[in-house]
Amino acid sequence: MTNGIRKGCEPFSFEGGPVGLLLLHGYTGNPASLRRIGEWLAARGHSVACPLYPGHGRDWRDLGRHRWQEWLAEAERALRELAGRVESVVVLGLSFGAAVGLHLAARHPDMIRGLALVNPYVRDRRILVAPFLWPVIPARKGIGNDISKPGEDELPGERMPARGLGEVAKLLGLVKRELPSIRQPVLVFESADDHVVPKGTARWLLERVGSERKEIVALPNSFHVATLDHDAELIFERTHEFAEAVGAAHGAR
Repeated sequence: MTNGIRKGCEPFSFEGGPVGLLLLHGYTGNPASLRRIGEWLAARGHSVACPLYPGHGRDWRDLGRHRWQEWLAEAERALRELAGRVESVVVLGLSFGAAVGLHLAARHPDMIRGLALVNPYVRDRRILVAPFLWPVIPARKGIGNDISKPGEDELPGERMPARGLGEVAKLLGLVKRELPSIRQPVLVFESADDHVVPKGTARWLLERVGSERKEIVALPNSFHVATLDHDAELIFERTHEFAEAVGAAHGAR
């Protein structure tokens, strides 16, 4: 381990062309769930950055020792660094990473040109009490590796401390209020069988986001961590096309 980071969970970045992809992982997750698509996008000429949020990719107890502001600060740092070396940035957010990306898009519309969101975790009534009752709620079993394809492993945290879930709930509340202000194009990938995100979340999100250009892409053969599942290549291709289109539209201005 490096600085407590488990092997395979490290952040990564790749130099490339004028279109940058900021990849944002989920809660209890880490960059392992996005490394394959990051390498694929880099091989096609894109610049790529994938940060690791504080407390993630380490011992699961660390998840409860950091606040949501710290997760956002690291994502924002990576955004600014990437934006400084490319002409346009597109966010790819997986699960809770979609909520982080939506917040960045609301806060930095000048930096982010589009959002590709994979099974966005942006609402969950089950955790609404966590910010208030976390001292008396025991840690829950982890939700990682919801993948139908055999042999895949996103190296998730094995448990979820209630305090960390409380921080997730706080950020989701903030993002819900910000959705109408988001104007960038939004592409949402939705798995047919997702055991993490509440059913109907993709349409709930697109009904509330302020974007004019928005689309849902069905993933018929994947569970929650679809970037490592049977439909991964579809996500790769459509994200590449989306980033190219958004980047070209920005460059034509």
